[in-house]
Amino acid sequence: MNQIAVPMPQAAITSEYDHDFSQWLERQAELLRAKDFERLDLSNLVEEIEDMGKSIKHELASRLEVLIVHLLKCEFQPDHKSSSWTGSIGEQRSQIVRKLKQSPSLKRMVMEYANDCYSSAVIRAANDTGLPEHAFPPRLHYSQDQLLDLRYIP
Repeated sequence: MNQIAVPMPQAAITSEYDHDFSQWLERQAELLRAKDFERLDLSNLVEEIEDMGKSIKHELASRLEVLIVHLLKCEFQPDHKSSSWTGSIGEQRSQIVRKLKQSPSLKRMVMEYANDCYSSAVIRAANDTGLPEHAFPPRLHYSQDQLLDLRYIP
């Protein structure tokens, strides 16, 4: 038996967004596939797409910070270098490289994000190592190639 799709009023679509996000997503995808642009919940759809972009950028910045923390720890406490530090370096790099393959336009943002998070990375590295913050360089001293090189460990 064929089912006939019953149009959903715009108010119901917006309400669906607030009460059942998964169902709302499915409905928006269905409307897009059907090229039924009039019934899309555009304001929420635009917001979600923008949030997805922000989330991807936030993940990249967060992974860069963790990477830099562990690079600093390896460089400035080489006698304490551990497999967990080098493992974290490898994991962060792998995930960063994967993200950059999925979204190549983000590659131009790597150094900006790395520079932005450097002071936080220094604070974290100082807390983790017991070294004073001034023991670390005042500015990021790793190149983009070093940050992304799966084999580079200071």
